[in-house]
Amino acid sequence: MQQHTVRIWDLPTRLFHWSLAAAVVALVVTAKLGGSAMQWHLRLGYVVLALLAFRLLWGFVGGRWSRFASFLYAPARLLPYLRGCGQPQVDEVGHSPLGALSVFALLAALALQVASGLASDDEISFTGPLAQYLSGLWVGRATWYHAEVGQYLLYALVGLHVLAIAFYALVRRRAIVRPMLTGDKALPQAVPPSRDDGASRARAAVLLALCALAAWWVSRLDAGGF
Repeated sequence: MQQHTVRIWDLPTRLFHWSLAAAVVALVVTAKLGGSAMQWHLRLGYVVLALLAFRLLWGFVGGRWSRFASFLYAPARLLPYLRGCGQPQVDEVGHSPLGALSVFALLAALALQVASGLASDDEISFTGPLAQYLSGLWVGRATWYHAEVGQYLLYALVGLHVLAIAFYALVRRRAIVRPMLTGDKALPQAVPPSRDDGASRARAAVLLALCALAAWWVSRLDAGGF
């Protein structure tokens, strides 16, 4: 069967993916170390905040297969896929219906973890910049969720994500990691590629800069903003 090499994941999406993975690992390490490492934990939280904001925007203006519209599946399409009756080509281009659920779950869990961290106060050495704007009750709830619920939810979701990658690689014999490195997939049918040229990358750089500026502004709230 003839194979078509298609650009699926644009460079901004790939850089986002690996940057987020590295930042999350570093967040876990700094949280476990505690002490002075918590300052780095807070800084990394702002990095993740900027990355998540960028991915939200890029989900509307990014490359074709990075847009949320390309992997936002209705239940009528998801259920047949889970029963093994889905369309084969759906599983081979961008995110499969099950992969899409994983992506949305991870992004939502990370957003909640960052938001709760920004509103947390451990009453020892760490206070998020949003805590001053909330009542003690909500700060307590945010602190509890961040330390007792959110991190373990993320461990579970990341673990499932890794298991899914292993399943696709070892059982279904489909490359999952390589396309996220190179951007290209070998497909049995020709599909429209994601735009990944200089103009789109420049647009991504501008969006990322704006998101980084917004995260920096949040970080300065406990110092009076700008």
